[in-house]
Amino acid sequence: MAAKDELYAKVTPRRQRQSRPGTVKHGSSLDVLLSMGFPKTRALKALVSTGGRNVQAACDWLFSHVDDPFLDDPLPREYVLYLRPSGPLLHQLSQFWQQSRTVCGKNKAHNIFPHITLCQFFMCADAKVEALCEALQTVVGQWRGRFPSPLPLELYTSTNFLGLFVDEKVAEVLKSFATDFATEAAAKADVHVEPHKKQLHVTLAYHFPTNHLASLEKLARTVDVSLGCDWLAVLFSRDIRFANHETLRVMYPYQPQNEDELELVPGDFIFMSTLEQGSASEGWVYGTSMSTGLSGLLPENYVNRADECDTWVLHGSHSFLNCTSPTNSGGAIGGSFLDGQLDGRLLDDPGLVDPASLNVICHPMQMLRANSQSLLPKRTLFVCRHGERMDVVFGKHWITQCFDAKGRYIRSNLNMPCSLPARSGGYREYDKDCPITVFGATQARLVGEALFDSHTVVDFVYCSPSLRCVQTAHNILRGLQQDGKTKIRVEPGLFEWTKWVSGTTLPVWIPPTELAAANFSVDTTYRPHIPISKLTMSESYDTYMSRSFQVTREILTECKSLGNTVLIVAHASSLEACTRQMQGLSPQNSKDFVQVVRKIPYLGFCACEEMGETGVWQLVDPPILPLTHGPNHSFNWRETLLQD
Repeated sequence: MAAKDELYAKVTPRRQRQSRPGTVKHGSSLDVLLSMGFPKTRALKALVSTGGRNVQAACDWLFSHVDDPFLDDPLPREYVLYLRPSGPLLHQLSQFWQQSRTVCGKNKAHNIFPHITLCQFFMCADAKVEALCEALQTVVGQWRGRFPSPLPLELYTSTNFLGLFVDEKVAEVLKSFATDFATEAAAKADVHVEPHKKQLHVTLAYHFPTNHLASLEKLARTVDVSLGCDWLAVLFSRDIRFANHETLRVMYPYQPQNEDELELVPGDFIFMSTLEQGSASEGWVYGTSMSTGLSGLLPENYVNRADECDTWVLHGSHSFLNCTSPTNSGGAIGGSFLDGQLDGRLLDDPGLVDPASLNVICHPMQMLRANSQSLLPKRTLFVCRHGERMDVVFGKHWITQCFDAKGRYIRSNLNMPCSLPARSGGYREYDKDCPITVFGATQARLVGEALFDSHTVVDFVYCSPSLRCVQTAHNILRGLQQDGKTKIRVEPGLFEWTKWVSGTTLPVWIPPTELAAANFSVDTTYRPHIPISKLTMSESYDTYMSRSFQVTREILTECKSLGNTVLIVAHASSLEACTRQMQGLSPQNSKDFVQVVRKIPYLGFCACEEMGETGVWQLVDPPILPLTHGPNHSFNWRETLLQD
């Protein structure tokens, strides 16, 4: 191997080929990590373990695993190819998943999301994962237009199993697709993929008490298998070391009291094997942290049972119907949609596809011609988080640094805005309603410019009353070249979960009339769906989710006959709260919700489209690329350079 590596090192570098969109590429990310001094094996492991998202995610993984005793272990990850439903059928299956879990408790089927298994788990070296992803994309492209749709499914039940089985003739076609993938994967990634030879099916329930059969069968018969569905070819991986372990979710923080104990951080996952519990006392378990790779003892009541697939990493998701792959983002996934980690997925050919003319999924499943006169433009909802906050960058005491004794604003950093809008209640109101930084405004303008370049026209803009959201919306419109043309509708119902507001009172927001006077493009005639007077401090999680769902639904109803594209600019929590129930899904529990929100960066952007006129919405690829950047810490040249 050393001689072979030396030989390749002498090959004259060829001209850089143009990378193909749609594949989770990390060539440039690998180069950056190598230039930072990380060994190649570690850099590849980090990129693969984070789904090839970006350099920052890989760096975070490497730094958190610095003490991982298996960091340099050459053992590769295990991969699997599934067909995963989306659209109305997914909605029905998700309801069954939730109801069956509530009525009968968890069974083995709940460990993995609804799917059809196309192959057995197989291993792939970290250096070959990029080629493996290319193989899947290539084969899906070859099968686009040939893939059977809809898939005929039939319910089958036994004493301890329920499933939806694919018609045998159609199943043979699906197995041919799996065989093509196996052939392409062997050629490109040098891996052995064993296509699934048994009957293809969607498992609904198995390994459950026999007295639950009647209840489960009753629930299963409510699933309408004729509903429209875009089946997605999805490629996942898992850490082979923990394939037979139980997965636990950390619920509460814990600081080790002894050397053999494990630090716990809420949201982390713990892998626990029953074979390793010999040294554990009653009430304690021995496990390994997914976030750090470290092992130790931990209190059993600080963790809950999680699903097996919660720790899986997504490497590719491809539609057989459209040239765009739905936004099934997520490195660690759980529930009916992924939680937002596959930032690297792109359109198969974004330069050739006009998002406004893509085909839609209808009921019953059929493709409509994009040029058909009967096809109405699809209704689209964009939800976006605000830009970089002043108080996060410069600390919660930034006001004391920026205002003198007379209340005059003083700029002390290039990232601080040149001026701030006057507030009738005085500058202290900025304490709970901070502005965005100069870079926050730049972030917003970049997003607006990207929307403009994608030929997106926004018909209506709604935003939270927080100043940072108004400023973000204003700068997005500037980038879109729609400032002054499209007015911002300030909607208090879009404010974040009030439980997160410090103190005993809500922020005092700048009224729309004063915002307009400060040259913000605000609609002063707009009457909110949920006025400020209806907001309460420390509202429950259910109240917040219901409020967000209600106001989103009313906004879309209000705009239905007047325009097709609505942009909501609000908070990180809004990307989940304003879209989840629009998809027909129930809210997650509050702890899972918080973990999702923590992963949404400034100007995090998602898109939903209504499926026909069904009233059901589906997350889709946004028309713009994600925005990623690194931190820029404070620099004082005197303290740094004038040293003795």
